[in-house]
Amino acid sequence: MSAPKRLAYAAVLAGFVLSWLQPLWPLEQALHSSLTVLGLALLWWVDRRWPLGNGAFVLICGFIALHCVGARWLYSAVPYEQWAQQWLEWSPGAAFGWQRNHFDRLIHLLYGLCLTPALLQLARHAWPALRAGQAFALAVMAVMCSSLVYEWLEWGIALLLSPEAAEAYNGQQGDIWDAHADMALATAGALLLWPLARKISQ
Repeated sequence: MSAPKRLAYAAVLAGFVLSWLQPLWPLEQALHSSLTVLGLALLWWVDRRWPLGNGAFVLICGFIALHCVGARWLYSAVPYEQWAQQWLEWSPGAAFGWQRNHFDRLIHLLYGLCLTPALLQLARHAWPALRAGQAFALAVMAVMCSSLVYEWLEWGIALLLSPEAAEAYNGQQGDIWDAHADMALATAGALLLWPLARKISQ
């Protein structure tokens, strides 16, 4: 593993540990963090078996780091509004007219943006004869399918929790179309990389 990869991986591990200092909602954070542990283990295994480019690897680490932030505050309670007002003297909510916390939307968009480069490279590893467009199509479909499976997982977990705990875990914030918007944003994030698909997949 290259030095940039080791540094990025170590930074994510440190961020994960820090996110567990005095947890606000331990049970719900543990449920979200189980995906962090799975993602870090899978990233390590995949990179050892099919080495990813430094950029693709670091992007995934960045996504996991932001997921750790979201897990700590259950996404819908991430205080980015307070942070922006404190550090920048600016209110995203007032500027854009937001009525909900949009950190979860950002994470789903970044899921498509940050994972697609690695998926492109893995597609070319598995099928070297693929053209860039074909590899890109497979990467986008992988993002779409995994987003759907994640929403099924959220739904299944919510069925096992109390209504209050389910709302806290899912963070729908009253939006009945939350799952649809999340999947659409992940797909949009992947599609935004089409202009770079040929270069990324090489």
